[in-house]
Amino acid sequence: EGTENTYKIVDSHKRYRIFIDSFLECERGLHSMFNTLWNADENDVLELRINSFGGSVKEGQNFFNIVENKFYGRTTTVLDSAAYSMGALLFCVGNKRVVTEQCDFMLHDYATINYGKGGELESHLIHTSKHLRRFFKKVIVAKGFLTEKEFADMLIGKDFWMDVKELCKRGIATHVLYKGKEIRAKKYLKNLNKKELKNVEKKKKNK
Repeated sequence: EGTENTYKIVDSHKRYRIFIDSFLECERGLHSMFNTLWNADENDVLELRINSFGGSVKEGQNFFNIVENKFYGRTTTVLDSAAYSMGALLFCVGNKRVVTEQCDFMLHDYATINYGKGGELESHLIHTSKHLRRFFKKVIVAKGFLTEKEFADMLIGKDFWMDVKELCKRGIATHVLYKGKEIRAKKYLKNLNKKELKNVEKKKKNK
């Protein structure tokens, strides 16, 4: 075969790697980190490694804005272990989305607590519901990760739990870390299907 596109020149750049836990920092120490990221050069790349049980959506949106407006097209998200709630949403915003075989993933509607006068509570709930659900839909429905019907079910309380196989099938994961290598999700599914078929045949022989 020809050698066209065999080599690719990559401009000088920095790789920023951030480990994401629960979104509960409340800006403690985040201002300095966000300032560094907003000052990154146009060729710099971002890697977010996620092991998160969720937390504040507003804090998660700070990371989302960094990805969308500063590292657009240059962000890799890695699901090291768990990605629940806001952790799952943030994983979905990566251009390249890498999972491990032991990963755990969950999407659900937001939870909130309000205090105040009746009218204030009502107006805040209406605004928050529209604002956050529009954000959720942009991240997970527009990309085809959940269907419109599934999204509607999520809004009335259904949790969507997924393992590595389901993440690959839906296209949420683009790559899998497998036996020391990073392979494409489609190849992983192909290998997995072969393995499952062999197991079925082995069980039939043992009967």
